[in-house]
Amino acid sequence: MTILQSFLLGLLQGVAEFLPISSSGHLRIAQALFNLEEVPLLFDVMLHLATLLAVCIFFRKKILELLCFRDKKYIVDVIAATVITGIIGIMTKKLLDEDKISIKFTCAGLMATALILILSSICEKRRAPVEKKTPTLLQSLIIGFAQGIGTLPGISRSGSTIAGALFCGVDREVAGEFSFIVSIPAILGAFMLEVKDLDKISSSIGLMPLLIGCITAFASGYFALAVLMKLIKKGRLLWFAAYLIPVGIIGLICL
Repeated sequence: MTILQSFLLGLLQGVAEFLPISSSGHLRIAQALFNLEEVPLLFDVMLHLATLLAVCIFFRKKILELLCFRDKKYIVDVIAATVITGIIGIMTKKLLDEDKISIKFTCAGLMATALILILSSICEKRRAPVEKKTPTLLQSLIIGFAQGIGTLPGISRSGSTIAGALFCGVDREVAGEFSFIVSIPAILGAFMLEVKDLDKISSSIGLMPLLIGCITAFASGYFALAVLMKLIKKGRLLWFAAYLIPVGIIGLICL
């Protein structure tokens, strides 16, 4: 992998990880377009860790509050969502062999993400205004389930999680914040599963491309997160559906 390729993949990861357009789906498409050999999963996880750092800095006040146990109910909600996500993630991993999933399946997943965003936006707009408060335990379980669905190829984690929150009546701003808070244990869990490959990454990718990819993913991720939170407050998730549908169609036809 060249430095330019790692830069572009890092940029793509940073932007697509937070915007509801599926980072894994776009990375697979990019790898197909660049004619890259299979990239070790750990490289993908390291990019996720870079964007995770962006989440921690952006929501540092809320995270500090949780670390000090100032909001125990919120902690319980995050744990409940994480458990459900883990169960769904394990099930999908056993049922689906990612190495055998075609790129067209991933492109179809992008269109499915668009449909999820459209339906959640319609549902949210038809509902009466809701009080801005912490999700209930039931809502947290639904959000965790939605995040688990986001492990499928082409399905956006942030998109499905935010949409799941909107479907079950969570305030927009709370939905956005909770979506990214629950992403922290999910990303850390994925990293722990793949950390055994750490000794292989330097020979297959190289230290400099890895650093460039991570730095780029962090910077672009923080910017994308700031933009998305503003769009969530304004109820503009449909914009991303308008992007995903043509991209999915083009991918199905051309790839």
